[in-house]
Amino acid sequence: MSRPNDVKRVTVVGAGVAGLVTAMECAERGAEVEILERSQVLGAQACSWLAGGMLAPWCERESAEIEVERRGELALAWWPRHVRETVQRGTLVVAPARDGSEIARFARRTKAHVPVDGPGIATLEPDLAGRFQQGLFFPREAHLDPRRALEVLAGRLAALGVTIRFGTEAEPHALDADAVIDCRGFAARAELPDLRGVRGEAVVVHARGVTLSRPVRFLHPRFPLYIVPRADNRFMIGATMIESEHDGPPTVRSAMELMAAAFSLHPAFGEAEILELEAGLRPAFPDNLPRLTVTGRVLSLNGLFRHGFLLSPALAQQAADTILPARTAQQGVCA
Repeated sequence: MSRPNDVKRVTVVGAGVAGLVTAMECAERGAEVEILERSQVLGAQACSWLAGGMLAPWCERESAEIEVERRGELALAWWPRHVRETVQRGTLVVAPARDGSEIARFARRTKAHVPVDGPGIATLEPDLAGRFQQGLFFPREAHLDPRRALEVLAGRLAALGVTIRFGTEAEPHALDADAVIDCRGFAARAELPDLRGVRGEAVVVHARGVTLSRPVRFLHPRFPLYIVPRADNRFMIGATMIESEHDGPPTVRSAMELMAAAFSLHPAFGEAEILELEAGLRPAFPDNLPRLTVTGRVLSLNGLFRHGFLLSPALAQQAADTILPARTAQQGVCA
């Protein structure tokens, strides 16, 4: 491997969120970057295509390690700088009146929130007026549309001279480059034996009778879920984390649970049109934390679990610092 300061040619394997963000970090530091992607089109085999797109480091702390919160805060600056459609209106957490203890538990495990009562909830989300009497508001959190974000990054990378070679299978250790960054996710399991797949299922609906301006986390006693607004009254509804590596379609049980919980949040979801019902495997290590490992000139960035958009900027910067330590990133502006 060349001396770190001499590294100029970087090949990124994988065009999911981790691959695109890492390519951006390297390209902005002056490296010559190419991306190899096995799929024929952007997002076709990437679990990030099905993500919620929540940039919620403090909410995630409820069930994640402090490292997720610490590294995730970087995403709140990185994404708005690269994708202007990033929306920073916070996150609202609510629960049924009979489950007020869930709000208290969530509050104990997190920070950077303020309590809200019924009128406060109605001010934040008028469509939820009268439905909930207590909740938590995380004003600094944000969200984005994952598919639009990947498209924007691909366009910005093209403007920087980065080529994405679709339909290209690659073995990282066999590639000719000064540095290779393996961002294949679960597809890299042969090289990472302790990597496992965690199944996630989600529904995208069109609900004409519902308007939400920020992600809402509903602490339903049986099926806690999150609902993330998209454009044109579309919503992504997700929650499931199943310890299974079955890569088939969603189950009827999961679909019923997701939609029943969404109906409990707002009855108008009962009339929503189902646009997509998807499932995917998210890569995770035993501790559910991401890893950057270095073997010669190959860096492996993997294990982002359910925090792809939240943690990819921090991991990408770590990777770029490893191979391009003497270079300074050019601060881009949104395209």
